Amino acid sequence: MSLPESAPEAVPAAAAAPPVVDPREGRKGVAAALAAYLLWGFLPLLFRALDSVGSVLIVAERTLWSLVLLAVVVFLTTRFGEVREFFRDRRKVGVMALSSVLLAVNWLLYVWAVETGQVLEASFGYFINPLVNIAIGMVLLGERQNRLQTVSIAMAMVAIAIQAMGIGTVPYIALGLAFSFGFYGYFRKTAMLGPATGLFAETAILAPAALAYVGFSIITAGWGPHADPGTMLLLIFTGPATAVPLLLFAFAVQRLRLTTIGMFQYIAPSLQFLVAIFIFGEELNGLRLLSFVLIWLSLVVFSYDSFRRRGRGLKPA
Repeated sequence: MSLPESAPEAVPAAAAAPPVVDPREGRKGVAAALAAYLLWGFLPLLFRALDSVGSVLIVAERTLWSLVLLAVVVFLTTRFGEVREFFRDRRKVGVMALSSVLLAVNWLLYVWAVETGQVLEASFGYFINPLVNIAIGMVLLGERQNRLQTVSIAMAMVAIAIQAMGIGTVPYIALGLAFSFGFYGYFRKTAMLGPATGLFAETAILAPAALAYVGFSIITAGWGPHADPGTMLLLIFTGPATAVPLLLFAFAVQRLRLTTIGMFQYIAPSLQFLVAIFIFGEELNGLRLLSFVLIWLSLVVFSYDSFRRRGRGLKPA
């Protein structure tokens, strides 16, 4: 997701890299970023195909198959030394354990939202995620917001209130996704690991619990979805569906400005929005549409402020 993951599941922002002069590398970066966000945007289709499996089992299988694929990637890129050094640092392991739990919560909430026909609300959560990141920075890091950021946050708060009126309750899924991934990014940054090695470490931390749950499920309920070749294939595919977009994103970040990457970050929730309406047939009443329009306007203000500050050579607030 984040990245995202899972991400749309979105992923935490990577460290800024200098722009590459070679335009061919830039085009490769654009293609990789576009592919990553497209894959994240259509991820609900995979989870909807697995809705009979159960969200907890899906997340457990996703964790294990992601770990298998990422172990291969880490081995081929000779980064096991980096992983070993990380696991020797108890403080970093403790922080990563916390980020792993937040990632698992984010994954579980997202899969459950798809299962229960609430993809619209999930997409709303990822739209407000950049503004939640600003709020976390203000509260936990003492960062000061400028006038345009204040306006965008205020608009987002109004949009959340309107969304609540549109669905008749507090948008717990949207807020849960936005805040779990926002805090995930906050803790994840302190571990100082690359995207692939970082996710490998996180899935390794979660693997014992995931394996225990899969075993418990088989013992208590039989082989169930594991006995069906088609369902089992889809469960295995959750691994590449998690890791491949992340690796594409990492490839893109090394070749593009973060400003350019920022232009792509709304592709995934926009696609989820369209999938929810036109494929899953979720209802979009007038109030909910108004909340989306308002959050889109707040993101326009937010994006304009980011471009303006970078254009002036100012440090992003």
